[in-house]
Amino acid sequence: LTKTSDRLHAMSSIIVSELEYGPPGSDQLFFDVSFKVTPGEHAAIVGANGVGKSTILRILSAQIEADGGEFSLGGTMLNMTQDVGMSRPDDTLREMLIEVAPSALRIAGRALVAAEKALADGTDDGMGYATALSDWGDLGGYELETKWQASAQRSVKSQIDDLSTRLVSELSGGERKRLVLDLLLTSGADVLLLDEPDNYLDIPTRAWLEEQIKVCRSTILMVSHDRTLLERCATKIVVIEGSGCWVHGGSYVTFPEAREKRQALLGDDLKRWNDEERRLFQHMKIMKQRAAQNFKNATKANGAETRWEKFVAAGPPPPPVADQQIYVRLRGADAARRVAKLESVSIAKLFKPFSEEIHHGERVALIGPNGTGKTHLLKVLSGQNEPDTGKITFGPRTSVGVFTQINNRPDFVGRECLAIVLDRISEEERAMKTLSRYGLVNNARQKFDTLSGGQKARLEILRLEIEGHNVLLLDEPTDNLDIESSEALEHALDGFEGTVVAVSHDRSFLAQFDRYIMITDDGEVYALPDFEIALKGLTEPDKLASLRLAKPLHE
Repeated sequence: LTKTSDRLHAMSSIIVSELEYGPPGSDQLFFDVSFKVTPGEHAAIVGANGVGKSTILRILSAQIEADGGEFSLGGTMLNMTQDVGMSRPDDTLREMLIEVAPSALRIAGRALVAAEKALADGTDDGMGYATALSDWGDLGGYELETKWQASAQRSVKSQIDDLSTRLVSELSGGERKRLVLDLLLTSGADVLLLDEPDNYLDIPTRAWLEEQIKVCRSTILMVSHDRTLLERCATKIVVIEGSGCWVHGGSYVTFPEAREKRQALLGDDLKRWNDEERRLFQHMKIMKQRAAQNFKNATKANGAETRWEKFVAAGPPPPPVADQQIYVRLRGADAARRVAKLESVSIAKLFKPFSEEIHHGERVALIGPNGTGKTHLLKVLSGQNEPDTGKITFGPRTSVGVFTQINNRPDFVGRECLAIVLDRISEEERAMKTLSRYGLVNNARQKFDTLSGGQKARLEILRLEIEGHNVLLLDEPTDNLDIESSEALEHALDGFEGTVVAVSHDRSFLAQFDRYIMITDDGEVYALPDFEIALKGLTEPDKLASLRLAKPLHE
């Protein structure tokens, strides 16, 4: 039994020791990152945007090299990047799935795709293709294709007959992500590295993901900002902060309290160290004075000096890590009581024509499965698109600001953060203070294109703040935000004098809203009065008609 246990320990653990990394030409991102994930544990890396969480996964999956330190991953490893299926929409599903295959099959799969293209354009006489096909089969490629097909049947709403011809772009972002996750979580791999597995998933699929993670026997290391998922699935929290890391050996439920206690202990330890250093220094000075008066005290004075020097050389304990301070100030302004009136609105047959009113000061969430038209409706409300039927009328004194899900701001591309803020704040000192409130002061001279997803999201919210709108249309605003920034946004919206309409799958964020408009897969539209009923409607859509106070809005 002991030998079996040792073998399993060696096969599926993750051991990281004194890892350090700095991007080329930039300051060191982190150092002295050490942690261990034992077999079967489901650990989550948390920390502020830009501290290096995804970078650690990229190092462990051999996409980039660390500047120092060591790590080991036992057994077979599969990796899912944050943008899986998003960066190359013109690929086939087979090409997308090859990229998340085990290393040897990934190389063979790429070679097979290249050989097929060479055969098609006449640059291969068939010999290269035959070799690639044989290698693919010998490594277990056909068995893998069977698994792909099974995962596709479970994950994609429409029928997929041929993975080699169906394009990635024909699936929604949520379907792509679910397909990859289903494949990885049922793969039997010893170690899984998952970067933002919840992004693009709707609430029913997030609930599915949580159940799959719970029953998965693989050792999992993931990055996520979904507080509900972390609370339900993570058995260990690896915290990246202060250019290093520490580990909370429990659920995220108990993490905030554990961090608060740790901060207090660090402060106490540092105070005790400083007190002891002063005590030893004063004792040394006294003994030096006595030695000057009487040479017989010289030995004691030297001993006191040695004790003080050794104590100082050992160094103080680390101080408490300064909390990330994000202050969002969404002031808003007054508007007419009726902000928007929707009359018989429908879009591309995604949902049935429906009518509704949105009033000043309301917090309205658009919810429902992926692909039902929520983002399309938000674009119509913003004036970017027109509805196929019906019309939308806005009340007087209405100023609309929009936050896009993918932070798609062509007007920001190629520009520095400071310049973007100076468009609205003419004084550089005030502009820098505003960037500081959003944790972006160190990125002032950095171009928008090079920011992390979370930093782009914060900059876009900053622009909404200084533009002074009284109606905010938010499409997945917390998707790329770290937890502290999400909570800061929630706090700011709570005090916002205006109207908020948001599309979100973040359950912690949604719980703050007043009411909910749900669009179902069948195109039906319901008004739901509270979060509890909204969650029930999402997880049991067939029971919507019987839910208390669920009001159909469609005609």
